[in-house]
Amino acid sequence: MRAAILSLTLLLTPAAAMAEVVVEAIRTWQGPEHTRVVFDLSEPVRHELFVLDGPDRAVVDLANTQLSDELVDGIRDEGPIERVRTGQRDDGVRIVFDLDRALKAEGFAVAPNSQYGDRLVVDLLTGEGSTEGLLVQRERERTPVKTANGTPRGDFVVAIDAGHGGEDPGAIGPAGTYEKDIVLSVAKRLARRVDAVDGLRPVLIRDGDYYVGLRDRTRKARAANADLFVSLHADAFTDRRVKGSSVFVLSRNGASSEMARMLARSENAADRIGGVSLGDKDPQVASVLVDLSRAHTVEESLAFGKVVKSELSAVGDVHGKGVEQAGFAVLKSLDMPSVLVELAFLSNPEEERRLKSADYQRQLAGGILNGIREYAGSERPDLRLAGGEYTVERGDTLSEIAARHSVSVQSLRSVNNLPGNQLHAGRTLQLP
Repeated sequence: MRAAILSLTLLLTPAAAMAEVVVEAIRTWQGPEHTRVVFDLSEPVRHELFVLDGPDRAVVDLANTQLSDELVDGIRDEGPIERVRTGQRDDGVRIVFDLDRALKAEGFAVAPNSQYGDRLVVDLLTGEGSTEGLLVQRERERTPVKTANGTPRGDFVVAIDAGHGGEDPGAIGPAGTYEKDIVLSVAKRLARRVDAVDGLRPVLIRDGDYYVGLRDRTRKARAANADLFVSLHADAFTDRRVKGSSVFVLSRNGASSEMARMLARSENAADRIGGVSLGDKDPQVASVLVDLSRAHTVEESLAFGKVVKSELSAVGDVHGKGVEQAGFAVLKSLDMPSVLVELAFLSNPEEERRLKSADYQRQLAGGILNGIREYAGSERPDLRLAGGEYTVERGDTLSEIAARHSVSVQSLRSVNNLPGNQLHAGRTLQLP
């Protein structure tokens, strides 16, 4: 029995309708909330998607289409997919996904971009994902922090967003390095570092190679009651000589530079829908609420961004004189300071090489952690942000490190068994 039908049709010109569409590749990714199947096409296709029960299956009909058996054999049995079958029809081809459960399915066509041609995307909505499932679990119980009047307060929650993922690789370096892989690796390192600090708790928005929509990224951060949102990227620029880390916050007006405009354009284009929904509000009231909320949020984001950029300058090169502003859809959050960090530029061959280094990734994660600690400490004086690590850089002094992390020189000496003030670059200090 047919349980649900979704018909999604692209109109073809008479000339295009006569041509046979070729499925050039099929790719699959499993995420926490859906399994995605992407059909790479030679041109747009007229299609129909529906689900059936008894047994459970999802069916995709592609009109006037050619599909080789080898491509079907290559589809991975991910998520709810148990088997894939195909059959030729008079008007095209039918693909049947045998499923291990009843579920909903959604499909949409995607226009060509700089990396892919026409695509048909089918999402099998498993509904298994939850923000709780993305939390990095602690091995020990946490004691709630109490405010001055004795009211318990929770940890300072940091949402860590690894950009792109799945069928969206982000920027690609000269040697073929994918942005999505670099930022996920750094995000996981940062989450582990944040989790090691008492009073801080990380939330990984993406913990695997799957795509999360821009609106879903901020939605998950809000669902976790995040106090801070950090989106990690490693973008590209037209000039391969450009290098260094950059920090961006949301702009309420125009972008602060041509680079900011270009980067925001490329990041926003990765998603079909971005921004904040206030559809249930009167348009004028919604506009005022957005302006008032963003004015405070942008101010707080700028304060945090300056701290992060200062810390990253101790790790390597930084680009620009200050924190940049641009209209990144992923930063359009109304209730938490949010920054987007460009770790480095994959378009620069030297920086691509460094970004692939585990040691450099650790340094970047450490620099961002230091910024988070400093900002969280200033916003929440009730927290005692104990724990964590710091990697000594050339020129560091013990007193400077102690001041930066709000600890005493004596406690640093004691925890790390340091007889004097002499430090060696590259040494990892435990923070009390």
